[in-house]
Amino acid sequence: QNVINAFTQTARSERCAYYGNVTVGRDVTVAELRQAYHAVVLSYGAEDNRVLGIPGENLSGVYSARAFVGWYNGLPENRDLKPDLSCETALILGHGNVALDVARILLSPLHLLKKTDITDSSLAALACSKVKRVWLVGRRGPLQVAFTIKELREMVNLPGARPVLDPADFTGLKNAIKDAPRPRKRLTELMIKTALEKPGEKMTELQAAVAQAAAPREWGLKFQRSPEEVLPTADGRRARGVRMALTRLEGSGDSAKAIPTGDVEELECGLVLSSIGYRSLPLDPAVPFDTQRSIIPNSSGRVEGVPGLYCSGWVKRGPTGVIITTMNDSFETAQSVLEDLQVGVLDVSTSREGFGAVESILRSRGVRPVSFSDWEKIDAAEVARGKAAGKPREKIVDPQEMLRLIGH
Repeated sequence: QNVINAFTQTARSERCAYYGNVTVGRDVTVAELRQAYHAVVLSYGAEDNRVLGIPGENLSGVYSARAFVGWYNGLPENRDLKPDLSCETALILGHGNVALDVARILLSPLHLLKKTDITDSSLAALACSKVKRVWLVGRRGPLQVAFTIKELREMVNLPGARPVLDPADFTGLKNAIKDAPRPRKRLTELMIKTALEKPGEKMTELQAAVAQAAAPREWGLKFQRSPEEVLPTADGRRARGVRMALTRLEGSGDSAKAIPTGDVEELECGLVLSSIGYRSLPLDPAVPFDTQRSIIPNSSGRVEGVPGLYCSGWVKRGPTGVIITTMNDSFETAQSVLEDLQVGVLDVSTSREGFGAVESILRSRGVRPVSFSDWEKIDAAEVARGKAAGKPREKIVDPQEMLRLIGH
């Protein structure tokens, strides 16, 4: 909510203009933008996902977490995903916040989801879901997980879902984290506490049965396993499990590498969600792009070799971190722009036409931009539809319907 409020204030400022429904690189080129403005900042994030690159990745029942998140968040491009939730066990490959979020949605009680802005069609699909067990699998160990404590705590406290963590995975870790940075220390302590809590020890059989019934669903973390192949059903069409290489760690801390031991293990599941990271895509041939790291090569946000062109966010430093990380990152890029203004790298002695020039280009190509007040009309319509259903909003997932709403 804080982010929405801050962004809305900025978008409504006299000094800011918003033009949506424009695809840069297709509707207008970066070269055309650079002619119209003294400075151009590329801040378009990471819209693609990394692929596993293993056999069976394209079987039915295997999805990227990015597409799955897009589906329940009402992203137009993912509205037709129709994930098959007819199995009992789901396997999520990855130990980041996105992986935890996917697990949370798969296991959340419906009455909780109904109060959120999840789309109606996703809610209907989740109401019929048979999934009751979710494993989150990572190549490395507990000290290398990429999720943060807030997201883990939310998962540990999820009503009706029991965390299943193997105490053996956490042996000796208390000592290992003595001098670790505070966030890593607190996160590991929460995992250790969750793994070692044994509610069953003082319970009668009846109490244990009641507790089990109260938490009919479960989730767990599996470590040091790297996917080798998604195994097909007899007809070769669907996923029935994943074969994983067991790994050992070389090195320690964040730089530890997972090396296959030669042993393998098979895990049965009918749903596989790959959450191994996002990646940015090149926008326009005129912009340098590092295809290895999937970022725009830059120094403090200044695009290498292209004065007056800047970048910020995940396309600048790769897809890591949370809102605060990206925020600090944008401050650095803004600082670079201001410095270049002061020292004359940006020559503002000649005026540029700004959006006037871009508007003519867009009009000549039959593109009608959407203004911020147009977006606010769409926003108001979503909120009104949600109110009728007792939720914060009901997202409109069809871009054509959005454009009709604003009379485009």
